[in-house]
Amino acid sequence: MEKACSGDREGAKRWGADNWSRLKRRLASLAGAPTLADMEGVPGNCHQLTADRARQFAVDLWGQFRLIFEPDHKPIPEMPDGGIDRTRVTKIVITEVVDYHGK
Repeated sequence: MEKACSGDREGAKRWGADNWSRLKRRLASLAGAPTLADMEGVPGNCHQLTADRARQFAVDLWGQFRLIFEPDHKPIPEMPDGGIDRTRVTKIVITEVVDYHGK
C-alpha cells in the first residue's frame, strides 16, 4: 500500500489517474486533520465500520471502493460507552483500498 501511494506514477498505474487523484485528496484530508473528529463534514463521508470491521473507519473513494484505516493508538481511545473517541484519535494507519461490499 505504501509503495502504491508513494508517487503519482505508482498511484496512477495502480488505480488509474482519476481514481488516484481522488485517493490523494482523501489522504491529504486525513493528513491535515488534527483529530479524527475533524474529518466530520469533509468530502469522503468518513465513517466508522461495523461487524468484523468495528474498529476500522472508511472514506468513500469511487464507486463502492473505500480507503480503510484504523486508529494507531494502544489502547484505542474510548468513550465511557465503549465507542471510539474520535476527538482523541490523532494517529491512524491506512490498511487498504477495497470494495468490501463484495460487488
